[in-house]
Amino acid sequence: MKILIGVDGSAASLDAARLAAALVNPATDGVAVYFSPLELEKRLPGRKREVVDGAAAALFEEICGLLPRGCVRQPEMICSSKSAAVGILESAAEWKADLVVVGARGHGSLERLFLGSVSRAVVHGANLPVLVVRAAPPDDRGLRVLACHHPASAAAIARVAGHLTWPGNAVGQVIAVTESMLAGPVPEWVRNRVRDPAVAAMAGAWQEEHDAEVAAVGGHLEAFQKTLPAGFQKTAPIIAEGNPGDRILERVKADGIDLVVLGRTPTDALSRWLLGSTSEAVLTNAPCSVLLVPVEKPV
Repeated sequence: MKILIGVDGSAASLDAARLAAALVNPATDGVAVYFSPLELEKRLPGRKREVVDGAAAALFEEICGLLPRGCVRQPEMICSSKSAAVGILESAAEWKADLVVVGARGHGSLERLFLGSVSRAVVHGANLPVLVVRAAPPDDRGLRVLACHHPASAAAIARVAGHLTWPGNAVGQVIAVTESMLAGPVPEWVRNRVRDPAVAAMAGAWQEEHDAEVAAVGGHLEAFQKTLPAGFQKTAPIIAEGNPGDRILERVKADGIDLVVLGRTPTDALSRWLLGSTSEAVLTNAPCSVLLVPVEKPV
């Protein structure tokens, strides 16, 4: 696997490198460290070019020190005079990267409004998986990962997860969310009128529909779990009901998840504005890192 890490010397970009390093296989993977001299010059205003070049070399050495020892393929340094997002996307394409890793400097209101941020621009401009890192991997426990199932993205997520090297103490969970109009138990207003034969029949049909959908989702989720690496086989699958973004975020907070893995299906701007996007909701609001796996739109 070829992993390109975008850095700018900030704490967020170093955290991105640390998480990427935890997923690298030193025996097979290639790593490239991308940086833009323009970004370093912003951090070193008025300094001579040789000072900037020295800082760039020191930054590359710092990142290499975070990678696993014994990497068969020596890390590469890539730089560009382009703006950070454009440079990362162009370099990833030219280097034929399989994964891009970038840091995010927060998930509050400022990032939600500042749509031109580097991490968000890379996510929306890339046609390959992008790992947006909000924190370094934990030192005191295993990495907690939540893989989100959807029929359209299951195969793509399994493929990417299978190419990554997960730490031996990583614990993976899988979740699927049912979101049909009949998702959830029979409503209270129906249960209160079960003495009416017509309403009772409707309640029975409602319950049967709901149970059948949950059973179908459970079957798909179990099949999805079996396609993932061993670390994802340790926990029971999770089936939730309601809005996918809300349910995923609730599980992230309840279980202290460090990394969410989910698919991102291209949608037009109008659909995103009217209906929202699960991947967008999770990327914007999750307090943890997010690995977005692109899914081709069906023809």
